[in-house]
Amino acid sequence: MTTKTTAKKIETKPRAKTPIKTTPTPVVELPANPFAFEVLGLASKQRTKAKKVEVLKKYEDPSLKAIFIWNFNETIESCLPVGDVPYASTDKQTSFSGTLSEKIEDSVAKMGELNSNSLGTATEVGKQVTTIRKEYTKFYNYVKGGNDGLSKLKKETMFINLLEGLHPLEAEILILVKDKKLQDKYNITREIVSEAYPDIVWNDRSR
Repeated sequence: MTTKTTAKKIETKPRAKTPIKTTPTPVVELPANPFAFEVLGLASKQRTKAKKVEVLKKYEDPSLKAIFIWNFNETIESCLPVGDVPYASTDKQTSFSGTLSEKIEDSVAKMGELNSNSLGTATEVGKQVTTIRKEYTKFYNYVKGGNDGLSKLKKETMFINLLEGLHPLEAEILILVKDKKLQDKYNITREIVSEAYPDIVWNDRSR
């Protein structure tokens, strides 16, 4: 007589994975009254739309809204020439040869090489520096219908003088904005701006 033995299958359940807790990366704190390029740069670096919106909300300022409206509102047109900005006059030329746009680009590149946005690395000694935060109320002079009493030459001269008084990275923003190319440098869309600043009404302006 033979005895048959049956091997029992031992079933094992896969171990449940313990969820890994992740701590959200805090948004870098900017100094009080930051430059526009600091806010845009910080928002642009965020990996998610929600974080970008968070940064823009945290550092909300009328000057930022003015930049975005000028750049993204299709009904607002610059009354400044597209492209490079020339020097105001030949007597303002320095050892740098080229346009004011190229000079600003050169200053920005040097700051990148030094990994510093310090005013000391970007401006001439003793030069008075202003900011977009202080100057944004004058933007209407540079768009069609804003101040038609000024001649084209006067508008362009005022804009050049404004750029020359700004930190190079601030000046770069205005050069991009006048041509509606802010998004070429900063990863910020109109959709993100609209979510951060729902009070902006985009389609109520006429040409």
